Amino acid sequence: MKLSSKNNPFHHTQKIKARMCQLVEHLREDVEKVTEPKAQALFETSAEVLVGLVKAFDDYEKKSEAAWRTEPTASRPKERTTHAARR
Repeated sequence: MKLSSKNNPFHHTQKIKARMCQLVEHLREDVEKVTEPKAQALFETSAEVLVGLVKAFDDYEKKSEAAWRTEPTASRPKERTTHAARR
């Protein structure tokens, strides 16, 4: 099945990343504009969270994390919990 821009996930991830980057820029500009320390902290923390999300989108696009790869990974055997360990 050929992907069009409508159903191509990379088309959407790139658009969403661009919006998040714009919002990061806006938040960081507003950190300089407001004088209330709690608002500054809120804006900077929000920007950092969005930077993390942009990285997650990048990782998805590059398949650089195991969670985004399509090939099966060897599953680890489940650890057995003994009755004594559950107490």
